[in-house]
Amino acid sequence: MQQNASEPSASASEPSAPEPSLSSLVGEEYEVEVGPVAHGGHCIARTAEGRVLFVRHALPGEKIVARVTEGAEDSRFLRADAVRIVEASKDRVEAPCPFAGPGKCGGCDWQHAKPGAQRRLKGEVIAEQLQRLAGLTPEEAGWDGTVMPAEGDKLPAGQVPAWRSRVQYAIDDEGRAGLRKHRSHEVEVIDHCMIASEGISELGVEKREWPSLASVEAIASTGSHDRQVVLTPKPGGRLPLVELDKPVSVLRVEEKDGGVHRVHGRAFVRERADGRTYRVGMGGFWQVHPQAPDTLVKAVMQGLMPRKGEMALDLYCGVGLFAGAIAERVGETGAVLGIESSKRAVEDARHNLADLPRVRVEQGKVEQVLPRTKITEADLIVLDPPRAGAGKQTVKHLAALGARRIAYVACDPAALARDLAYFATAGYKPRTLRAFDLFPMTHHVECVAILEPVREEG
Repeated sequence: MQQNASEPSASASEPSAPEPSLSSLVGEEYEVEVGPVAHGGHCIARTAEGRVLFVRHALPGEKIVARVTEGAEDSRFLRADAVRIVEASKDRVEAPCPFAGPGKCGGCDWQHAKPGAQRRLKGEVIAEQLQRLAGLTPEEAGWDGTVMPAEGDKLPAGQVPAWRSRVQYAIDDEGRAGLRKHRSHEVEVIDHCMIASEGISELGVEKREWPSLASVEAIASTGSHDRQVVLTPKPGGRLPLVELDKPVSVLRVEEKDGGVHRVHGRAFVRERADGRTYRVGMGGFWQVHPQAPDTLVKAVMQGLMPRKGEMALDLYCGVGLFAGAIAERVGETGAVLGIESSKRAVEDARHNLADLPRVRVEQGKVEQVLPRTKITEADLIVLDPPRAGAGKQTVKHLAALGARRIAYVACDPAALARDLAYFATAGYKPRTLRAFDLFPMTHHVECVAILEPVREEG
């Protein structure tokens, strides 16, 4: 995933890649004291010479030995792993997963931290991004500073919630399934992923060999018993016979156009949220945590408080999760317009919401389709943009529609903070902000901000 880029000396954010150099420092070790957490699953430290280190597998306040994994003499910063803990934080635990740690699987960032500490670290990142990029304190953002666990995820230290309903396995040269190492194409072969849901684990992907494949994505619906694998062959590779421990549908990613095509079984899985069933076709997007769809719908609906007869926009609407929830609440006299760039997702959204004639779904990029609609006003807006955020021009357009409330669902706190700054310029401020730990053991966090127009003092 692409992370936020920033100057290491100015903030605790995920940096851009260092410039290549002949004077590599990879393998060098430094004993350092660990500073604050940074956006991206690591912490900041400085060497005695003042070099900035972005260190994985460390915790704030620890004294560690850090081994450089990327960077050179003339780099603005170095990346490193904590390979020895000299003085441990009280929040440290032994990583439950045998594949987590320096030089191993890059899927989890915080296996070495207690669950409560992970949520505090995520909260610190959100607070830092809000302050630095939007000039907002938690109080000004309407946030109490907490990151809430999903239902059932509040487990003792040393236990890992099995939450991930979609896992993309990389395949090594010998046909074995594993996960990518951090910032690497190298594969860490595994026999079990601890954060994979039961529906994924019961397929037995790791027990099979996958000759001629580059990746195997396993999908286990939490709204039905649907199971699916999406196979990506290596260039010129042939599709193997798929025999897993549970019945699955099989899809293939085509080498020529990157399109996904059905091999056998259903081309979709059925998911359930807010009392409705949603078809998600061809490996399309759906929230990965089983509790995420209902958690986010509840937060958005509580924030927007839709009224009968209102007109709403659902931007980046996917297969129609929020559009369906709003349409149920605005009633037959209301209207909802969804906009989504994925052609397949639009087909699914139209199918999923076919019983709600007050919903219309348009296909295309939000910044292109929205102006073409000639819509000049809306009562409610919900947007769930990709990791890069909505951007200045889209925010400006949305603010001009005069919605009484806007719900912004964000998977990246930096993008959220940037867009909140744009909204502030356009006359909207946060009413409330809530944060949810829907990606345990990783640095990712989901936020829902409810915005309203700034009322002039009179």
